Amino acid sequence: MKSSIVAITLMALFTKSFDPQPELINKGNSWNKNPVIAHRGAWKKNNLPENSIASLKEAIRLGCYGSEFDVHMTLDSVLVINHDADFYGLHIAQVTYKELLTKKHPNGENIPTLEEYLKEGIKQKKMKLILEIKPSKNDPERDQKLTDRAVAMVKKLKAKEWVDYISFSYDVLKRILVLDPKANVAYLNGDASLEKLKADGFYGADYHYSVYQKGEWFAKAKELNLTINAWTVNSAEDMKWLLKNKVEFITTNEPELAFETIRAVQSGN
Repeated sequence: MKSSIVAITLMALFTKSFDPQPELINKGNSWNKNPVIAHRGAWKKNNLPENSIASLKEAIRLGCYGSEFDVHMTLDSVLVINHDADFYGLHIAQVTYKELLTKKHPNGENIPTLEEYLKEGIKQKKMKLILEIKPSKNDPERDQKLTDRAVAMVKKLKAKEWVDYISFSYDVLKRILVLDPKANVAYLNGDASLEKLKADGFYGADYHYSVYQKGEWFAKAKELNLTINAWTVNSAEDMKWLLKNKVEFITTNEPELAFETIRAVQSGN
């Protein structure tokens, strides 16, 4: 009996140690208390289409802290969810939304619009929605239009509490903070210091995990009250290293493995 109580207590303390910093979390909904962010939804294990409503629902079912998704804009300015710039051979920026509807995911889904995706995501109150804005290669005006429309849609649907923003474009993230100064934004490219992110009002760094293997990122982030997210982490070994450094978030194609690894670390393995 005593050993069971001790085990439960230790697990509770361990889980608490991996909670995102309390002062950095939006208030209101009761977000899942784990570091797991499903990259493009939870798609891999069950062979679901990436960035589909089905993979979003599976991430919700698994109890992930968040589900990441990528936003593009069509020729007629409809915001859609897809990782790549192409959707089954159609270049999203060069075709209309109606043209995109001529193609379907293998499970029969249409490409989701941002509006459809958010409406599905905010039906629940446990999992965050990690909205990545995909910038163009050399069209800042288009990037701003995409950004403005994305933030406007989040506001329209009253989804602000659910949504955090990420991007490889520093300018896109700064634009988001102009539109919504209270938004959580994190930079993906790995070339900005934590001090710069803090000075510009960012929520944290969201860099490839290899970036954090050089330097004192974790201690400095906590000192600056910033979060650390690592992408895209698909091996148990790398997950364990990040967990032992008390990383706030792990973005992965293998959320099931991430949960297994968390349990293994909790049990001392």
